[in-house]
Amino acid sequence: MRSPGRAGHGHDEVAPEQSMDPRSKTADVPAQQRSVIDNAVYVDGRRVDSPPSLPEAVASLRSQPGRMAWIGLYRPAEAEMLNVAEEFGLHELAVEDAIVAHQRPKADRYGETLFLVLRAAQYLDSPEKVEFGELHVFLGQDFVLTVRHSEAPDLGKVRRRMEGDPHLLRQGPQAVLYAILDAVVDGYAPVVAGLQKDIDEIEVQVFGGDPAAPRRIYALSREVIEFQRATRPLLDMLNGLIAGSPKYGVDGELQRYLRDVADHAITVVERVDNLRQMLQDILIVNSTLVSQAQNEEMKNVTQASYAQSEEVKKISSWAAILFAPTLVGTIYGMNFTHMPELSWVFGYPFAVALMAMVCGTLYLVFKRRDWL
Repeated sequence: MRSPGRAGHGHDEVAPEQSMDPRSKTADVPAQQRSVIDNAVYVDGRRVDSPPSLPEAVASLRSQPGRMAWIGLYRPAEAEMLNVAEEFGLHELAVEDAIVAHQRPKADRYGETLFLVLRAAQYLDSPEKVEFGELHVFLGQDFVLTVRHSEAPDLGKVRRRMEGDPHLLRQGPQAVLYAILDAVVDGYAPVVAGLQKDIDEIEVQVFGGDPAAPRRIYALSREVIEFQRATRPLLDMLNGLIAGSPKYGVDGELQRYLRDVADHAITVVERVDNLRQMLQDILIVNSTLVSQAQNEEMKNVTQASYAQSEEVKKISSWAAILFAPTLVGTIYGMNFTHMPELSWVFGYPFAVALMAMVCGTLYLVFKRRDWL
């Protein structure tokens, strides 16, 4: 088998799944953690062997018919993953996906082996972020191989649940797959609740006029979109599994369990769609409220400017009225010797009447124009 990690790529090139995502870089995991988490061999729904190593698990599985192996790996090294692939005859493309990680949720069948990629999620309330975990599942006729690239989901809890129900575990790898899918989908409910709570808080911020609301809406929208990408492909995946159940001899009761998981997944997807729509509506409402506030502010500024303009007109009008008698008085106050009006008997009454007439005329003009 050629090295899946190098298929189609240069020796030092970054796989496209990683190079397209600037946030995909993760810290290196210590070598002692890159190992088999749990090996178990089951007969008739009960654990009969817990081999300490992978070769011993394979040997125990093949020691007699009717056995099923459930092997859990956590961030395996490439060499270790290649050994597992050789032992179970896994397809090189699926192995490459499991090594590189950063895959979208999907289900592919390679011969007798079913390969699934699942995205578990948990909500971190303080930073208001959805933390995703990636899980790869290989399903054969007599084995289940799980490859985790994060702490979530807690497959130890899933294993304990199945080992506590031998009747269900007796159904084989398909029953284990059901339990894993059920755990992943059930884990979405707290995420939906956390996002809904934050949206309720954002609504209060928006109607309270908090200027930080738009930034929070944008950040939460990104988390909801990423959550959509993790959940929406599950619908087609589950529908495909249910449709193919009769062909691969899946028990009728187990088919009903899968349909129940599909119903829960539909509910989650619908809720997530609603959350995204709510955020879009809230953003529109926030923009409307901001526009209304700006319009109100402009209205107040306009009203203040109008009032100021009215006052200026009044002051200017009275200044013009007072200027007329000042002009007449100034002319007659120059006391030149040869001014005809100085020795005129009606000079004073004429000057006073002229001032009154000019002032009255200006007053009427300004009053008609509503300046006074």
